[in-house]
Parts: sequence; C-alpha cells; structure tokens
Amino acid sequence: MAALQGPNLGVNYGWTARESGWNTGMDANLKLLDAVLQLSVKSRAQATPPSTPTNGDRYIVAPSPTGAWVGKAGQIAVRIEAGWSFYAPKIGWTCFIEDEGVLAAYRATGWSAGIAI
Repeated sequence: MAALQGPNLGVNYGWTARESGWNTGMDANLKLLDAVLQLSVKSRAQATPPSTPTNGDRYIVAPSPTGAWVGKAGQIAVRIEAGWSFYAPKIGWTCFIEDEGVLAAYRATGWSAGIAI
C-alpha cells in the first residue's frame, strides 16, 4: 500500500507500478472522495444511527452518540456497503444540512450554525 498520505483529505498515494495492495488502498481513497466531496448530510441532530439507512446516507453525528456511532460525535457518518464509515471534518469544509436547509462550515470550534440558502 502507498506509504504517503495527502495532508488534507488523507488520500493515499505513492504506489509503484504494479504494486500489490493498490486495489485496497485505492478503494479506500474512492470511498473517502465519494463521502466528502460535495458534502450534504441528512441531519446533524441525530445521535443514534437510523434503523433502516440507505447506502450513501450521510449524517454529522450529534453529541452523545449511541450504538455504532459511539465516540464519533461531530464526524461525518456515511453508510457504505451495509456498514458505517466515519470521517473527521477539517477546518474549512462546508456541508449542506438537508433537514435545516442551511450551509454550514467547519471551524476550530465545530460546525457553524449555517446560513440559509
């Protein structure tokens, strides 16, 4: 697998031609990019995973999470292939919060209240 990692999204790179492990690392890269580019989440008020999520559903995990989301408050939870993947936001990320109809930005203090659009 790649020995190098990008400082912003954490995308792996640096494979040599025909290197073993490229497939696994590239799959992880593509899942990450699919999850966080053009970010839109269903809600940021939910601390418990939904009982019937659809592949591709995304949430910002609310404070005091339970179940599969324990310890992931403030992270992006993404339903991928019948499981949850989590991504820690970086300063400057923006996200459309669907149930609020606002665009929020991630700052050192967490997600902004947002602006109506």
